[in-house]
Amino acid sequence: MLRTVANFDRIGEENAFAVLARANALIAQGRDIINLGIGQPDFRTPEHIAEAAIKAIRDGHHGYTAANGILPLREAVAADLHKRFGARVTPDEVMIMPGGKPTMFMSILMFGEPGAEIMYPDPGFPIYRSMIEYTGAKPIPIPVREENGFAFSAEETLGLVTPATRLIIVNSPANPTGGVTPKAEVDKLVAGLEKCPDVAIMSDEIYDHMVYDGEQHVCLLNYPSIRDRLILLNGWSKTYAMTGWRLGYAIFPGKLYDYARKLAVNLHSCVNAPTQYAGLAALLGPQDAVGKMVAEFDKRRKIVVEGLNRLPGVSCVMPKGAFYAFPNVKRTGWKAKALASSLLEDSGVALIGGPDFGILGEGYVRVSYANSTENILKALDRMGEFLASRKAA
Repeated sequence: MLRTVANFDRIGEENAFAVLARANALIAQGRDIINLGIGQPDFRTPEHIAEAAIKAIRDGHHGYTAANGILPLREAVAADLHKRFGARVTPDEVMIMPGGKPTMFMSILMFGEPGAEIMYPDPGFPIYRSMIEYTGAKPIPIPVREENGFAFSAEETLGLVTPATRLIIVNSPANPTGGVTPKAEVDKLVAGLEKCPDVAIMSDEIYDHMVYDGEQHVCLLNYPSIRDRLILLNGWSKTYAMTGWRLGYAIFPGKLYDYARKLAVNLHSCVNAPTQYAGLAALLGPQDAVGKMVAEFDKRRKIVVEGLNRLPGVSCVMPKGAFYAFPNVKRTGWKAKALASSLLEDSGVALIGGPDFGILGEGYVRVSYANSTENILKALDRMGEFLASRKAA
C-alpha cells in the first residue's frame, strides 16, 4: 500500500471550486443556475491586454523568462505602487507569480513548521489555514467580527501574539466579508508589531482597487518600521478581470526574496511569457476599464445588500470593499452550509457557506456580486421564495 507523508493528510482546499463544479454539473443537466459563489469578475479582460498577449506570441515571446519575471514588468509594478501609494519599491523586490496563491504558499512555507504559530483571518481565505496546517505549524485565528464591519481589531490581534508567533497574515479589503480595516486600526497594529521584531507579516492586498464609500486602501508598504519583514501579495486577477490568466506578484524583503526565487525555480520555473506581457499592458495602458468595473460593482453592492436585508431571517452589513457580501443567516434557523447546499440544489443559486472560511463563518454565507444585476435580482427572488417556503433542515 502506498504511504504518503503525514502532512498531506492535513492539507485542505477551497470549497468555492467544489461549488463551481457542482453548479456546472447541474447546468450540464439543463438546470438554470445563478452562480454567486465563485470570486471572479464577470467582465472580459480588456481588449488591449488580450492583444498584448497575442502580440507577444507573434513576436516570439514563448520561451522561458527569468524566474522572478521579466524586468519591464517588475519595473512597471514598482512604478504602479509608487504612483498609487507613494511606496518606494525596487524591481529587485518584485517577484512575478502565477497568481496569488503561490505567494501564500511560499510565505507560509518559509515560516511554518511544527512548534511555530501562524496567525490568519477568520473568516478568511481558506488557503491560509490549509497551508499553515500543511506545514505543521499551529493555526491561530484572528477573529474578524461583524460588529466591527468585518475589520480586524489591532488590540485583539496583538493579544494573540506569543513567543511562538512567526507570521501574521492580514487581508484588507477582505475575502469573504468585504471588510476594510481603517487606517487608524492598521496604525495600531503596526505600532504593536514594532515591539515584535521577530514576527513577519504577509499582507494580502489583491482587492486594493475595490474600495467604496470614500474609503482609502491602506497599503502596508507605507510603514517603514515593518518593511524588512513585510511580504505583499497582489496581482491582476481581480483588478483586470484576469483570473484565468494566473498572474500575480509579491514584494519580498531582503533574504526572503532569494528564498522565493529559489522556490519559484523549483516549483514553476517562471510565469508564462505572453501572460507577463499582458500584465505589462494592463499596468501601462488605459485604466478606464478598471474604473468602470469598480463603479458597476459599487452599484451591485447596494442592490445585493438591500435585497438581502429584505429576506426573512437575513441581515447584511454594507461591505466596504472587494465584491462580496457576507450576510448573517442565523435567524433563518439554517446552518450555513446546509442552506447554501439546499439553495443550489433546490433553487439554482450557488453561494458559499461561511464555515468554508473558518470557524467564525458559521451563521453566514458569502454572496459574490461579481455577476450581472439581472442575475443578482433573480437570485434574490429565488432565495426569498426558498426561505419563505422551506423550514430549516
